[in-house]
Amino acid sequence: MYLVRPPFFLKWYYSSLVWNKDTTKKTIYLTFDDGPIPNVTDFVLNTLKRFNIKATFFCIGDNISKHPHVYERLKLEGHAVGNHTFNHLKGWKTDDQVYLENFLKCQEFTQTNLFRPPYGRIRKSQIAQLKSQMPKLHIIMWDVLSGDFDLSLSPEKCYQNVVKNVRNGSIIVFHDSLKAWDRLEYALPKAIETLINKGYQFETL
Repeated sequence: MYLVRPPFFLKWYYSSLVWNKDTTKKTIYLTFDDGPIPNVTDFVLNTLKRFNIKATFFCIGDNISKHPHVYERLKLEGHAVGNHTFNHLKGWKTDDQVYLENFLKCQEFTQTNLFRPPYGRIRKSQIAQLKSQMPKLHIIMWDVLSGDFDLSLSPEKCYQNVVKNVRNGSIIVFHDSLKAWDRLEYALPKAIETLINKGYQFETL
């Protein structure tokens, strides 16, 4: 079970995290979780290049170590990088010290001040530990979840999830993963084109 837009109480409980940007400008932020991997991340990069826009990639350290050439490409093309742990750990089911060490292992590759907890699940005690290590760390959530990871979702519904819920300052989540591919391939370019036609501009976090 997931919600395309996060509920108010969740944003209130985790008020120290970044859910969206407060702006009156028609600026939005595309983000991609779980890469980098060949083919799927390459498709995303080719799509972004076609529309001449930049995005933020929350990378799994293990994937960076396995596919360094894809990681180097996304950096060379001017996209921002975030930490997504080394092994895609679910914070609610992981010991705090193990979680911190996994974050730091990924950080050796990413060297970034951006972090997104896998599954959007993190304990306040884990937030405190991360912040004690990196006081300037920005923990990024989202306010539009495409649902591209949902195998039961149609590609068209994935597209509609994005374009119907975007507003000024939205942080949008797609996944550059094999699981998301069937929906991503259809929804990403179509959503970008629609949002550009609506006057939105894309920036990195």
